[in-house]
Amino acid sequence: MSILRPSSSQMTRRLIVLATVIFAIAISQVQMFMGWGQTAQEFSADSDTTLKVAGYAFAIWGVIYAGLLVYAIRQALPQTGESEMINRFGWPSILAFLGIGWWIVAAAFDWELATIVLIFGSLIVLLIPMLTGAHAISALSRADRDRWMTVWPLSLLAGWLTVAAPLNLITVATGNGDLPAMLSPTVWAILAIAVVVAVALLVTWRIRTIAYSLPIAWGLLGAFVAEQERNMPLAMMALAAGVVVLIGAVLLAFRLKSGVERATA
Repeated sequence: MSILRPSSSQMTRRLIVLATVIFAIAISQVQMFMGWGQTAQEFSADSDTTLKVAGYAFAIWGVIYAGLLVYAIRQALPQTGESEMINRFGWPSILAFLGIGWWIVAAAFDWELATIVLIFGSLIVLLIPMLTGAHAISALSRADRDRWMTVWPLSLLAGWLTVAAPLNLITVATGNGDLPAMLSPTVWAILAIAVVVAVALLVTWRIRTIAYSLPIAWGLLGAFVAEQERNMPLAMMALAAGVVVLIGAVLLAFRLKSGVERATA
C-alpha cells in the first residue's frame, strides 16, 4: 500500500500534538520538583472521605505518559503516513493533553471547579472520536501500528480519566459539603462506581479494545485497597466492580470476531 504523506497543515497538527504532550508531562514534573501548590495525590486526598484510591494507583501515569510520547513522536516523524486514526484523534487529543496539563495547575492552586471542567472535558473529547469511530477502531488488525501507537495510548488515558473524573467530582463535592444528603456518602460512592462500570463496558463493547478498561480496573482495585480499613462494604463493591470490568473487557475485546484484537486472516 502507498503511504499517504501528511500535508503541511496535517504536519503542523502533528507537531502541536507533540508539543502538547510535552507540555502535559513537563508541567506535572515541574509542579512536583518545584513544589508549588498541591500534587495531584494531595489534591485527591484533601476531601476523600467519601471515596478514595490508594496512592500507588497514581503510578499508572508513568505508563500513560510513556504511551502518549510514543503516540506523539511516531506521528511527528515525516515518514509516518496520514491514517484515519491519526487524523480522527489529532485535534481531540490536543485538547485532552492541554486539559490534563492545565488540570495539574488547577489542582496545585486548589481551583476546584476548574479541575472538574478540565478533567471531564479531557475525557469527553477523547470519548467522542472513540465512539464515533468505533467501527474503524474495532476493524484494525492486531498488527496495525495505529492500534498500538494511537488507539492504545489514548484508550489508556481515557480509561484512567473515566475513573478519575467522578472521583474528582465526589472529592470536591465532599470537601464543600455539596454532596446531596438524600443518600449516604457510601451510596453516592457506590453509584459512582456503578456508573464507571457501565461506561467501561459500553465503551469496550463499542471499540473492542481492552486498553480502555485496564486502567479502570486498576483504579477500582486501588479503591478496594484504600477503603478496606474504613469502609469494607464499599471496598468489596470496588473489588467486585473491578473484576466485572476486567472479565467483561476480556470477553468483549477478545471474543472470536473478525478484526477484533486478533490477527485477521
